[in-house]
Amino acid sequence: MKIYVFLVLLALSLFGDDYEFCEQPEKYDAAKGKINIEDVKNDASKESMERWLNGGFALETYKVNYILPYGYSNKNYKPKGPLTYDNIEAELQVSLKLRVAKNLFGLHESYYLSYSHQSFWQIYVKSAPFRETNYNPEGFVIFPVSDTFSIFQLRSVKLAIAHKSNGQPNTEGVDINGVALENLSKSINYVYTTIRMQHDTLITDFTLLAPMGTGENLSDNPDIMDYWGYGNVKFTYFYKEHMFTLMLRGNFDTQKGAAEATYSYPLHNNTNLYIKLFTGYGESLIDYNRDLSKASIGFSFSR
Repeated sequence: MKIYVFLVLLALSLFGDDYEFCEQPEKYDAAKGKINIEDVKNDASKESMERWLNGGFALETYKVNYILPYGYSNKNYKPKGPLTYDNIEAELQVSLKLRVAKNLFGLHESYYLSYSHQSFWQIYVKSAPFRETNYNPEGFVIFPVSDTFSIFQLRSVKLAIAHKSNGQPNTEGVDINGVALENLSKSINYVYTTIRMQHDTLITDFTLLAPMGTGENLSDNPDIMDYWGYGNVKFTYFYKEHMFTLMLRGNFDTQKGAAEATYSYPLHNNTNLYIKLFTGYGESLIDYNRDLSKASIGFSFSR
């Protein structure tokens, strides 16, 4: 039954536009059925119904939205005690943003709120638990830049404040069947800035990151910056319909970090083949201090 969830989602995304059971104006949301508003006499009611039928959606995609039914890791987080996890799992991410203001200072800047949700799903084991889920709300402003002089042309500057956590309780010292658990709770508040540059079909993002304070903010994972590092660079390259990305981050003092590469290719109806390779520390918060390598394949619904 568990795998059918993926099959239904993929079928809807891949073939949803190919099956219509009633005529519906192209601009209207077909999921709301064959609703006729032409004979509605009250103008205000008609306008309200039309907005409802249009299915307006103020949210936009932010990071990549994907479902990866199969991912293999050489190691996964395995807590002390009776809990066990398999090295094969599914992964999904939902990431959306909302523009809340623009051009407040006459610089054509845009202000956003965003939310990203990344889950690691042990779909192939009994009861199919979520091994780890990370919640990542952000607030940020983007200043566009029109650079036409340099080879690597500056395109934008982003300033952001963010929170990331796995929503787990503090379990330090808790006994399960007589075995003490380590603390499952992981979280961090941080600020970052990203400079985006472009050269032809190559986009380069340079990011500098800093945690907000110490103490309670990092009490769940006081050494997380040793593994995350204070900056990263991401390359995004387009070749015809193919899209490649490579992200590198690390801490020069500790010599720890991570690399992530992705590949996507459009298939049908805004669905893309999506392959993700990861090696290093911090694929998820619970694995922030564990070195692992993982390969995943599935589908993305934004790029």
